[in-house]
Amino acid sequence: MAAKQKTLQDAFYETLKDVYYAERQSVRALKKSAKAAEHDELRQAFETHAEESANQVERLQQVFEIIGKPARGKTCEAMQGLTSEMEEDLEDFGDSPAADAVLAACAQAVEHYEIARYGTLKTWATQLGYGDAAKLLDETLQEEKKTDQLLSEIAERINTEGSETEAGAEADDDQAEKAAPRKGKAKAA
Repeated sequence: MAAKQKTLQDAFYETLKDVYYAERQSVRALKKSAKAAEHDELRQAFETHAEESANQVERLQQVFEIIGKPARGKTCEAMQGLTSEMEEDLEDFGDSPAADAVLAACAQAVEHYEIARYGTLKTWATQLGYGDAAKLLDETLQEEKKTDQLLSEIAERINTEGSETEAGAEADDDQAEKAAPRKGKAKAA
């Protein structure tokens, strides 16, 4: 017996389950990132988007209702990879001047994934005749784009501040290196 051919409806439902899982993981990651962030503006952005993401989970539940399917997640390998990378980066850079820049970059990777998925889901919802679902998905898509833009702006400031700190540290290192040979020569003379 031949397997049932998959349809756009099936793809929509499977992707919706994937995003539902990913969005719930995103809420956890944002809360963890907010605790780790040193920069106040970045911390606030994470806290605000964690609240938005909780609302986005509720919107996804509404989309499941609209299509008459149970709201359940399917393990999202992409989100697991992104959150795993964030964990590694927090471990590697946690106490460094680059920590907030790395956190912002990780958060943007998540936003870019979500923007891609919500854009696809919105398009498919429209094609499948789920106008109300498309509106809900677009609302979330716009929030994700706005958060990505905010993170870009914050990251630019953080990166500028961090590079100034690093430039000062490098200058101190250069001064120390220049002074070190003189000490050695003085002893030899």
